[in-house]
Amino acid sequence: MRRRCSAPRWSSPAVQLLVLLAGTLCALLPLCRRLPFSYFYLRSVYLDAMSEEALQDGFRRGQDALRFWRGVPAPPSGFRDVAPRPELLVAVVTARRREGGEFHYLLRVMQQLRVLLEDCGPRRCAEVLVCDVEGGPLDNPDAARLEGHFRVIRRTPQERERDRGRVNTFEREKRDYVFCLRRAWQLAAPRNLLVLEDDALPRRDFFAVVRDLLGRSFAARTLYVKLYHPERLQRYWNPEPYRLLEWVGLGVVGASALLLALPRWNPCALAFTPCPAHLLLLTLYFMAAAELLGRHYLLEARRLSPQLYAVSPATECCTPAMLFPGNASQRAAAYLEGVACSKGNAKDTALYRLARARPGEHAHSVEPNLVAHIGAYSSVRPNPPRPKLL
Repeated sequence: MRRRCSAPRWSSPAVQLLVLLAGTLCALLPLCRRLPFSYFYLRSVYLDAMSEEALQDGFRRGQDALRFWRGVPAPPSGFRDVAPRPELLVAVVTARRREGGEFHYLLRVMQQLRVLLEDCGPRRCAEVLVCDVEGGPLDNPDAARLEGHFRVIRRTPQERERDRGRVNTFEREKRDYVFCLRRAWQLAAPRNLLVLEDDALPRRDFFAVVRDLLGRSFAARTLYVKLYHPERLQRYWNPEPYRLLEWVGLGVVGASALLLALPRWNPCALAFTPCPAHLLLLTLYFMAAAELLGRHYLLEARRLSPQLYAVSPATECCTPAMLFPGNASQRAAAYLEGVACSKGNAKDTALYRLARARPGEHAHSVEPNLVAHIGAYSSVRPNPPRPKLL
C-alpha cells in the first residue's frame, strides 16, 4: 500500500521560519516604505515628494543661516585667531556654486561649527578656518561674509596667476584641495588636520568622536580617516569583506539570542532548538531581515557612545570629511601632486589608489557618518534642475 504524502506540519521549523519571514516582511513594509536606504522604500511613490521636501527644508535652513550671520556681530577676535600648533585644525574648503547659491551650505556648516565650538567650553575643541579656492572675496560672497568671524585663506595674486592654465574639472578640484592642505599646514602646523567640504554638516557628537578616534592606536599608522561614506553604498551586500563578516556575525548573534530565549519565553510555540541546522536557518533569517531593513539604519545605534563608532578599511568614495592625523596631510598632498586627475580618477579615487599602492600606508573609514552631506547642488559638476535624494 502506497503511503500518501503528508501536508507540511505547522510545527515544522522550516514552515515556521517561512511564516516568520513573511510576518517580518509584512511588518517592515509599512514601517520602512519611507526610508530611502531600505529595500522597502517605495521609490516611485515617495521619491519626488521627499526630494522636493528636502530641497525646501534645505532652502529654509540656508536662509536661516544667512539671517544668523547677518545679525550676529563680529567679535574683536573670536575664532579668527588661529593658534599655532593646535591639537586639531579644521579647514573648510569652499567654492562658489553657479547653482544653488541660495542654499548657503557654507553658512550652515560654519554656524554648526560655531555652536559645537561654543559647547566645548573655555578650552577649544579645535581651531577653524575657511579655505576659499575662488579668486577673491567678490567671487564667493558667503566666504566674504564670514571673514569677520573666522580666518579665511585664499591664493595670492601670484599663485592665481601661476594657476591660470586650463585644466579639467577633476584636476582643478584636486589642485584646490592640495592648496588647502598645504596652506592650512603652513599657517598653523597642526598636530592633526581635518578637512571638511563646504556641504559637510557636522553632527552634534563630531568633536567627541574625532577626539576618541585620535586616541586610538590605529591613528598613528593611517594616512587618512574618512568620516563620511554615502548612505546608499553602506549595505551589507557589498564587495567590502569586513561587511560580509559583520553581516554573518549579526545573524549568528541574533539567532543565538533567540535560541537561548525560547526555552524561557515562547508564546508562539516555535519549534526551534539549539542545533546547527536551526542555528543556520535563523542566522539566514536575521541576515535577510537586516539587509532588507538597511544597514545604514542599524549603524545609527552606534551613536550611543563615541567608543561604539566602528573603524574599518577605507572605501573609495568620497571626500566630504577627511581626518589626517599627524603630518599625514602633507604626505597626502605630495601624493596627489604627483598624479593627474580626470573623469574616472577624481581626487577621492586617486587618493584611495595611492594609499593602497604605497608600502606602509593605510587608510580607514569610520561608521556611522560624522557629517551629513547637505549639498544637493554640486560646485564642480553639472546639476539637474531639481536634484533628487537618490
